[in-house]
Amino acid sequence: MISSQPIEICFVCLGNICRSPLAEGVFQSLVNQEKLEDKIFIQSAGTGGWHVGSPPDPRMQETAKHKGIALTSVAQQFLPGDFKRFDWVIAMDRSNLETLEFMCSPATAKKKLRLFRSFDPQPDGKEDVPDPYYGRGDGFETVYQIIHRTCPKILDFLKTQLP
Repeated sequence: MISSQPIEICFVCLGNICRSPLAEGVFQSLVNQEKLEDKIFIQSAGTGGWHVGSPPDPRMQETAKHKGIALTSVAQQFLPGDFKRFDWVIAMDRSNLETLEFMCSPATAKKKLRLFRSFDPQPDGKEDVPDPYYGRGDGFETVYQIIHRTCPKILDFLKTQLP
């Protein structure tokens, strides 16, 4: 998939207000640190559309802010046509991965879809980034820790795709 075009990646969770905006923010910070902004474009989206137009959850914004990460995204819904735009679509959990698989051909799924924790250096046998939305406040910190340790591995992978 090496090309002179920028790589476009989309992190996808359910509502696009907790996990995927955090992944977008953390990943954007890493891309900025490595001065790759013109080579890697990042977005996030949700498989559901009920939060479209909303900012990230205030609890996730607070967690990110304490770590020096700005969450500037606005929730949007991932649609089947988005597979044409994105080179990589990274699902935050197996449920969202399955929803995304239904939106595209098996060939597209094999080529573009990945599960976020498949890059996690410490998966502890778990495939999903847990959804903190209905849980206690410590769930947001847990999600941050997973995303923080995994995004560098995703960036390492994407750098192998750059010209």
